[in-house]
Amino acid sequence: MHRRLAVLLTLLLLAALLTAPAARALTDTWAGWTPLTGRSNDYAGTMQQASTGFPRAVLASDSRSNVQLPSGASTFLGTQTPPGAKYGSSRNASYVVLRPRADTPTGASTTTYTFDAPTPDTGWAFVLGDVDADRVQVRATDADGTRVPAAEVSSWFAGTFNYAGGTDVPTWDGDTSTLEGNAGAVDTDGAAGWFEPTQPLTSLTFVFTRRAGFPVYQTWFVSRARPIGGQVSVPDDATLCDVTEARLTLTAPSGEVLATTSPDAGGAYSFGELATQAGYVVRITPGEDCVVDGPAQDTSVDNRGEDDAAGSRADFALADVVPQPISGTVREGEGPDGPPVAGATVTLTRPDGSTAVTTTAPDGSYLFDENPRGAGYTVALSVPPGYAAGDDGTELDVEVAGQPLTGRDFGLRRLPAVTGTVTGGGNPLGGVAVRVTPVGGGQALTAVTDGEGRYAVDGLPAGDYTVEIVRPEGYGGDDDRAVTVARAAVVADFDLTRPGAIGGTVTDAATGAPVPDITVALDGPGPAVTVTTDDEGRYFVDGLDAGEYVVTPAAPDGTEVVGGPRTVTITDAGEVRGTVDFGLREADAPSPTPSPTPEPTSEPSPTDPTTEPSGPSGPSPTAGPTDVATPTPAVPPGPGSSGPALPSTGGPPWWPAAAGLGLLLAGVALLRTSSNRSGEGAKGGRP
Repeated sequence: MHRRLAVLLTLLLLAALLTAPAARALTDTWAGWTPLTGRSNDYAGTMQQASTGFPRAVLASDSRSNVQLPSGASTFLGTQTPPGAKYGSSRNASYVVLRPRADTPTGASTTTYTFDAPTPDTGWAFVLGDVDADRVQVRATDADGTRVPAAEVSSWFAGTFNYAGGTDVPTWDGDTSTLEGNAGAVDTDGAAGWFEPTQPLTSLTFVFTRRAGFPVYQTWFVSRARPIGGQVSVPDDATLCDVTEARLTLTAPSGEVLATTSPDAGGAYSFGELATQAGYVVRITPGEDCVVDGPAQDTSVDNRGEDDAAGSRADFALADVVPQPISGTVREGEGPDGPPVAGATVTLTRPDGSTAVTTTAPDGSYLFDENPRGAGYTVALSVPPGYAAGDDGTELDVEVAGQPLTGRDFGLRRLPAVTGTVTGGGNPLGGVAVRVTPVGGGQALTAVTDGEGRYAVDGLPAGDYTVEIVRPEGYGGDDDRAVTVARAAVVADFDLTRPGAIGGTVTDAATGAPVPDITVALDGPGPAVTVTTDDEGRYFVDGLDAGEYVVTPAAPDGTEVVGGPRTVTITDAGEVRGTVDFGLREADAPSPTPSPTPEPTSEPSPTDPTTEPSGPSGPSPTAGPTDVATPTPAVPPGPGSSGPALPSTGGPPWWPAAAGLGLLLAGVALLRTSSNRSGEGAKGGRP
């Protein structure tokens, strides 16, 4: 009895040694499944690789019933199989059994595994088993969702084998990505093929086709895991920093947080074993009295190598918090002597991602105080309006290493301006609105000319602009122009023209009385202009462009113009020629001697409101300095004068002649009487 028991124990031990996988330093685990749900031609479920960090896959299949999830206790991939030799036995690991959609050559089923995130690009495999009287086509999509070419799929093919110990194995057709059973489509047991993808996948599809009988096929998944960990060190002289208070976080390539941990008293930490892939990120958050003493707070990890591979480690150094200031100045130009820029915004970004914001003082200085020791600080300047970044940029990377950081300066370049003057007829015009607009759209900037007609629009980025002015009423000329701004100021002047005016009076040359209803013609630039004198004998024409004008009154029949026609000049200054006067006299009367016209004592300004005319019914404007001298109307004839007055419109006068004849006859009579009396007296006085 005892001998039989000893023999039995020995056999069991030998069996265990034969079936147990060899001890390995690396952990590889076969996938697990959730129960499948649904009915024939509509099944669903999930497959989850055991390695942490490997994304879950959702299964959808139109296989006919009956689908199965065997436990793997009796059918498995032993260590004598190629995948079992590499990844370990699949014993007691479940797998899925599927069928065609219908048991006909045209009734293929389609089963698709859709991953929650792209898979690792290595360290995992899938196995298709019991492929004998059937065939399976393999399809996949990459990380971008694009179908993987057949050549790439074929590169994953790792070989065929028979897990039941038989000789029947399938064949692989790389051109069609198809694993096909034996040539006779004979139902056997254990024929299988396996694959190791070498790129991230978002989906994997199997198209299963019946060739004979009532076939099924099996699918296993397996993944490899490797450790991720590292060391957190603290200087021996550190008195404040407790390494165990640090917190480490592991993030998957997809961005999912997978695990958190803290170092032990010696600074060592581990996240355990995870699916092999690149792109893991380990982040350390120091304790309250610690600061990261190194180039980064985050470290990328790649655990696709062996256990001791450097890429699977993320080491950090901590130090005591020793706050230090960071300071500098912001000035125009690149040197220390440029004008300070006050009110500029400066932002400090700390290694932990937190920020502090300040503005520069009147002297252009800024200060961030109490910054813990560490690398990864960034000081960034927000360029204020009217400036551009200097040659050294607007961002500095700094490291706090136990002493104050000064001289973290920024230079700015003041953006150029568009400047100019606005004149009217050569005289400055104040209060004129100026608008500078970017070509192609954008915010317009405005200014107003000062008393000298000057304007300036500052802070213009390089580009093309349109400069426009709002012309004052009564002025003409160009009111817009195109300019291009580069690095220097641009000058855009506007010289407007101002229209002039001509006016005067028409009077009786003999009496000086105004003569109404006289037509006055002005012939100059543009169409001729005519106007009629009012009841006061006045005329006035404004809005005249610069140029020479010939002014001609139309004399009534029997009269002629004294002092006309006259030529008057209007310049761009817009003069008001207000004393262009004329006289009318009898057509055959001799010309009187004109009185000289006094010279003007001052030159009126064309912009002086006192020289502006009030219209034809207002008082006559004052003559400008360039007026042509106007002769004084003829003086009415006095006694003994031979100068005739303007002719009457009635018959010839007879009563003055009759009166004169009577007076003449009376005078002769008186002379004769006086002579007679004298003769008588003398005659009577003789002795």
